[in-house]
Amino acid sequence: MRKALFLLLAVLLASAQAATLRIKPGESLQQAIVLAKAGDVLEIERGLYTGNFLVNKPLTLRGIGRPTLSGAQQGDTVRVTATDVVLEGLIVRDSGDSLKDQNAGIYIYPGAHRAVVRHCDLTYNLFGLWIEKANDVLIEANLITGKREYNSSQRGNGVQLYNTTGARITGNNIGFVRDALYVDVSHHAIFKGNKLHHSRYGTHYMNSYYNLWEDNESYYNRGGLALMEVRNQVVRNNRAWGNSDHGIMLRTIQDSVIENNVVAGNARGFFIYDVEYATLRNNLVVDNQVGVHLSAGSTRNVVEGNDFIANREQVRYVGARDEVWGAQSGNHWSNYLGWDRDGNGSGDVRYEANDMVDRLTWRYPSIKLLLASPAVQALRLVAQQFPVLRVPSVVDPKPRMQPNNKQWSEWRDKHYPGQ
Repeated sequence: MRKALFLLLAVLLASAQAATLRIKPGESLQQAIVLAKAGDVLEIERGLYTGNFLVNKPLTLRGIGRPTLSGAQQGDTVRVTATDVVLEGLIVRDSGDSLKDQNAGIYIYPGAHRAVVRHCDLTYNLFGLWIEKANDVLIEANLITGKREYNSSQRGNGVQLYNTTGARITGNNIGFVRDALYVDVSHHAIFKGNKLHHSRYGTHYMNSYYNLWEDNESYYNRGGLALMEVRNQVVRNNRAWGNSDHGIMLRTIQDSVIENNVVAGNARGFFIYDVEYATLRNNLVVDNQVGVHLSAGSTRNVVEGNDFIANREQVRYVGARDEVWGAQSGNHWSNYLGWDRDGNGSGDVRYEANDMVDRLTWRYPSIKLLLASPAVQALRLVAQQFPVLRVPSVVDPKPRMQPNNKQWSEWRDKHYPGQ
């Protein structure tokens, strides 16, 4: 009881001592930061404030009328080294362009835990936000764009997370950077409601565990979402469309759930490489050049209730043995040619994703010119009748006759510009 009373008195005393300070155009913002006390709120009026600002104590910098903080093309525009710093309602721009020094619009330094950046515009910075060894940060409802005229390899990332725990990255609009979100060694994080576009990867995501990826939209990137060397992920209700390579890449992943996502109009919908003990269910994979590219021993996964519709190739699979999908309830395949005599909703003949002809066309693409020829059709028929000529395939023993997603046609024709 005595300890609780002491803590309450400490909080009340801190609140009584905190002040709200008004910063006007022409005044020195850095000087105001230096003179402020921990816990103070600096209300910054609309105007241009130039400098490389260091926030080294717990403060709130709140924009009034969206003031602009410019780094004048050098260093970090804002550097945060203290805990419990809040930046909101600011335009932060014009960092330097040194990849070696990791110049950023806002650089959150190791130990600057619980930083909050919300409702800010971060524009024409090398990295929008660089966050390193800072836990429980909140990055919310920001607009982040990079140095558009730079080549992709010379740009920084929109948000870079390195060695963090408990981050919440929500409701941001990020584009025209190298990778919209770059996540490495960052655990127990939430990525929700972000729009990621016009970048190399919407998300480049490595060595990170126990994270939630939900309700994000990745479009017009080279790759939408790339999950690599991770485990214990939940990836649900996302939309990855119109990306020039893959919609969702799963590479060396274990013990994860990928569900209720829309993957549409990409060169490859899913690229699945070295994935085990994952569950893929109720995803819509529609109008991709290749619905799923499956390779490198991806096995022991549960793949149920997905809709594979109008992909030029449903599955591209090269393996030494059949891979069974849909053993419990089946998936829907728009090119399934079987029947359902008993009317139970499942086909009476199993679905096989590819055959000898498919394998030959992958190895010798020029064969596609002959696909309609009687010789190739005869080869396909012979392979079906004589199992000795059969190649291993993705096999669905209970293909569903109807798709789960009745609005699938709304996701047609959402391709990368020029493709």
